Amino acid sequence: MIKYLGSKSTNDGGVLYVFLINGLQKEIKEHALKQYPGCYEALPPTAKARISANRAWLSKT
Repeated sequence: MIKYLGSKSTNDGGVLYVFLINGLQKEIKEHALKQYPGCYEALPPTAKARISANRAWLSKT
């Protein structure tokens, strides 16, 4: 079971996504979402849009 709880900002400007995974709370960095199957799909559309915008910006550099 994966449930999205919210997000947190880090001191360096990054974002941690907070999930409840099998009863345990996990804070996952954006670049590590691929390591946790199902977490990206559990994100709300606004978070997915923010990640997509970040990836588009990074591809331009």
